[in-house]
Amino acid sequence: MGRSEMQKHDRIWETRSFDPKRAETLTSELGVSSITARLLCLRGINTSDQAKRFLSPSIDHLHDPLILADMGTAVERILLAIEQKERIVVHGDYDVDGVTSTVLLRRTLELLGANVMHFLPERLKDGYGLQSAIVERLHDQGVRLIISVDCGINASEAALTAKSLGVDLIITDHHEPGTELPQALAVINPKRSDCNYPDRNLAGVGVALKLVQAICKKADRHNWLPSFLKIAAIGTLADVVPLTGENRVIAKLGLDLLSKGPNTVGLRSLIEVCGLSGKMIDSYQVGFALAPRVNAAGRMSTPDTAAKLLLLSGDEMASEARALAKQLDDENLKRRKEEAEILEQAIKLVESNKNIGNCSIIVVAAEGWHRGVIGIVASRLVNRFSRPSIVLSTDGALAYGSCRSVPSLDILEALKSCGDLMVRFGGHTQAAGLEIEATRIDDLRNRINNFAQLHLEKVDLKPRLAIDASLSLSDISEGLLFEIEKFAPFGAGNPRPIFQARNVQIVDGPRRLKGQHLKVGLRQGGRSIRGIAWRAVEKESLVATNRSSIDVAFSIVQNVWNGQSQLQLEIADFRAPTDKN
Repeated sequence: MGRSEMQKHDRIWETRSFDPKRAETLTSELGVSSITARLLCLRGINTSDQAKRFLSPSIDHLHDPLILADMGTAVERILLAIEQKERIVVHGDYDVDGVTSTVLLRRTLELLGANVMHFLPERLKDGYGLQSAIVERLHDQGVRLIISVDCGINASEAALTAKSLGVDLIITDHHEPGTELPQALAVINPKRSDCNYPDRNLAGVGVALKLVQAICKKADRHNWLPSFLKIAAIGTLADVVPLTGENRVIAKLGLDLLSKGPNTVGLRSLIEVCGLSGKMIDSYQVGFALAPRVNAAGRMSTPDTAAKLLLLSGDEMASEARALAKQLDDENLKRRKEEAEILEQAIKLVESNKNIGNCSIIVVAAEGWHRGVIGIVASRLVNRFSRPSIVLSTDGALAYGSCRSVPSLDILEALKSCGDLMVRFGGHTQAAGLEIEATRIDDLRNRINNFAQLHLEKVDLKPRLAIDASLSLSDISEGLLFEIEKFAPFGAGNPRPIFQARNVQIVDGPRRLKGQHLKVGLRQGGRSIRGIAWRAVEKESLVATNRSSIDVAFSIVQNVWNGQSQLQLEIADFRAPTDKN
């Protein structure tokens, strides 16, 4: 699959607005092109200093970690535990963010000589998050300090259990806090209402990195921090947090270091099994190659497989690393097969059952759907139907659900409106999870759609395509692509720029590629260029009908094939011409 994907429904093209005067100032002060200045303004960057920090991020741009509430208390307790050889456990989560957070912190503590181990819950056996039963088990094993990463912000019961057992608990998390914080020794979360940290959008691994940064600072190990950015970048990109502020610093520097190497034997084996050895690794390759294999461990079996791989560092462990990487690759293949089967069943439910398909929020459920992939299926349903989606797997009396939303709906607030129906729920504005009695699924569908009626208009569910600027094909050049690539890595909060060209001729094609993609040759004003539209076969008739004049929305990329490199357009959408000049 390509970097962009055509949506099933026609989208509204919206040209993003900006302040032309500020763009002119940036052009003058920075000596950049008008396109670069416009793209900076569209990303909320309005001053020369902001632009320089954005275009050339540095590790020095990371904020002082001690600004985070409770950070000082946490660092002092950790260093005391290391000094006294107390047994420490890093408690993570089973997704990429949780696994990378766990690896990052455990590796730091090991380098400082700590008596440390980690615990990653298994999705089907242990459930989500920090549980009292796990705290009790760890206490029985002699653990006296638990540090949670990417979980724990709503684990009030587990925190009370730890306190009663004399186990100190440090929580690091980035999920939304409840009205009261757990009674832990320290709770580090930039989303705390009483925390004045300037960057609230860190991933879980970003919060873990801030703890590592503070520990390194206190232990006078400043030179360690850059090496941890590689793992932090994978978790940050996988968690789809906005790639602005510190997230951009982490992602940009981490990807550069991953690409340049040298990497630990574990990371190297993961890169090799993805077919990325010797290549520049970007956000797309993390999102569609590295992260899915790390995630597959927690989805299909145990996340410990991924953690073990990423913790391997010595070259003498190369054979073990290759075996673990192969295991992750196999798990990912199983995950893709399982996902495809469930998605097909879910789509049939939506399209055949009016009680499901006519709702603003899709709620589908079935017995035995693999809980490890229902979150991905929910995302696929959002992409296909442009509606928030909840996918539930029933297991006896209970159902376990994953929710994904559209930008116009806060899915966590929607769940809160019917919170009395559920055993538990939690998450973010755009992604959440829940547990509910199977007999109450219909009530959930009704109640959450009542919420949608009050908070969503039909237009909110119409898919949109944000256009950065109009661009003639004659303006496309290697130099322009070089400017655009300075904005990488691309992702949430910093998407790859999309341009529009009007009244373009189709001079070749459309030709089908692998039965689902379209290849075309484009011409405008004497300039010809090739383009590819991923998963756009439903647009074939539109393109063929409007061969003489069609509007195209696209990104500019470098296509490398058989050692040859040329500019190419990745087409985000086609549209019948809106005017014929």
